[in-house]
Amino acid sequence: MTRRDVCVALIASSLTLGAVAAASARGPVMGSTIFDWNTFTATPNQTGAVRKVVQQPTATLDELEIHITTLNPGATPHAPHQHPDEELLIVKEGTVESLVNGELKRVGPGSIIFQAANQLHSIRNVGDVPATYHVIKWNSPGMLKAR
Repeated sequence: MTRRDVCVALIASSLTLGAVAAASARGPVMGSTIFDWNTFTATPNQTGAVRKVVQQPTATLDELEIHITTLNPGATPHAPHQHPDEELLIVKEGTVESLVNGELKRVGPGSIIFQAANQLHSIRNVGDVPATYHVIKWNSPGMLKAR
């Protein structure tokens, strides 16, 4: 065995250990599952309530986050903002107004809102009853900063 062989073996084992450590640091990879609406707990907040569903890596994503927000009439969860991850919002009930491509649009149950990466967006309940929507947000490999 040459000195070169030893160096190659050390580098390979270091890279392997680093990859294993990175994979275990991000948590267990989620497999196929069912999220039953009846098992979610609504946690009240200043604008309505939130139901946390999952925030976990998958086989192809560094992180998949799903939560369900209920907004009181007239409420907005935050000011217009942007972030590098993309998200889908699926309106379950109520009427919301969403900032998309610089325009405010009103949509109701069954509507789907796609918020692209790094584009200013917001949402507000413009109806007289609570509005509930599902948020599906993901981080592709390499998007999450080291924690």
